Amino acid sequence: MTFKNFTLLPELVRAVEEMGYDEPTPIQSQTIPLVLEGADLLAAAQTGTGKTAGFGLPLLQNLIKKNKPRGVVRCLILTPTRELASQVGESIRALGKYLPLTSIDIFGGVNINKQINRLRKGVDIVIATPGRLLDLWSQKAVDLSQVEILVLDEADRMLDMGFIHDIRKILSLLAKKRQNLLFSATFSDTIKKLAGNFLNNPKTVQVAAQNSAAVSVTQTIHPVDSARKHPLLSFLISSKQWRQVLVFVRTKHGANRLAEKLSNDGIQAAAIHGNKSQGARTKALDDFKKGLVRVLVATDIAARGLDIEQLPHVVNFDLPQVPEDYVHRIGRTGRAGYSGDAVSLVCIDEHELLQGIERLLKTRITREIIPNYEPNPSIKAQPIVNGRQQKRSRPR
Repeated sequence: MTFKNFTLLPELVRAVEEMGYDEPTPIQSQTIPLVLEGADLLAAAQTGTGKTAGFGLPLLQNLIKKNKPRGVVRCLILTPTRELASQVGESIRALGKYLPLTSIDIFGGVNINKQINRLRKGVDIVIATPGRLLDLWSQKAVDLSQVEILVLDEADRMLDMGFIHDIRKILSLLAKKRQNLLFSATFSDTIKKLAGNFLNNPKTVQVAAQNSAAVSVTQTIHPVDSARKHPLLSFLISSKQWRQVLVFVRTKHGANRLAEKLSNDGIQAAAIHGNKSQGARTKALDDFKKGLVRVLVATDIAARGLDIEQLPHVVNFDLPQVPEDYVHRIGRTGRAGYSGDAVSLVCIDEHELLQGIERLLKTRITREIIPNYEPNPSIKAQPIVNGRQQKRSRPR
């Protein structure tokens, strides 16, 4: 099957082929026909399955075929984070590059006046985080009453982040008659309840098993003492000649510190986390994509929404506190049919976290001890409290 099988407009087929995609992914094969029909949709799709094109291609076609006045907000895509809003916006513009539709990404951390000025000139598609969108609405800078298509992307993440009240407010501002598309990593009870509140006889699509890692990702555990994680990471990057590595750590301070240590080792590295300005985060991500930065060290704010084509390596420098976050982290690699490599550096203090991850995945992840970095058997485990490693007492 190719994208031409979907009766898509030639402009859309041309754009998606120029992006390097020949065959649709499973989520795209199922969602594109349903969205083209105008159906409401409840879709469970693993991160990295190609869902943005899965809803982006048909919604662009539905908008252009209705041939309504330009410059009125007709499609609203809500996302939980700035990074995801930016990534989705970038994809929508690439898919619709040969169509006369305009879009804007709206999120906090950047100048709101520029967003107001752009909205006043008229746009067809808004990709937004809930908080900034409501800020603009309260300033009468955006009219949502003529929205024909609503997309909630990563709805489970939005609920986790406490956006439920914002979402309900936004729903009340929209036209009653519209097409609704909800995408979530899981079909939890809270997602089903939310879907029941605004989806109209939705079609259901579920591509990946709930909370499962992509089969295209090779997972490996390297047991190591906590103090030797940084030297081991430097050794792996250098000896294996990894050129593009996304590394996850537990804290913002840890991200800054590790990026600095890697840079001191001669490995170009940058940190990305919530305390960085939007400009700094965007620059770090752009430099990483261009190959100017070899290692991007991130907290879990980057675990979803980062879309880096053919990212080969993800490293868990620290295991996440929540097992589901492990799946989201390693989902940054092995996307859209490409293979990927997920490595976790695990010290004795993280064994309980590892057990939780393996219970979730229902499998035992391969262990591989790297020579000269073997864990010291005399070191005893120390608990991790509120995401922070407890200090070891000095021997007396």
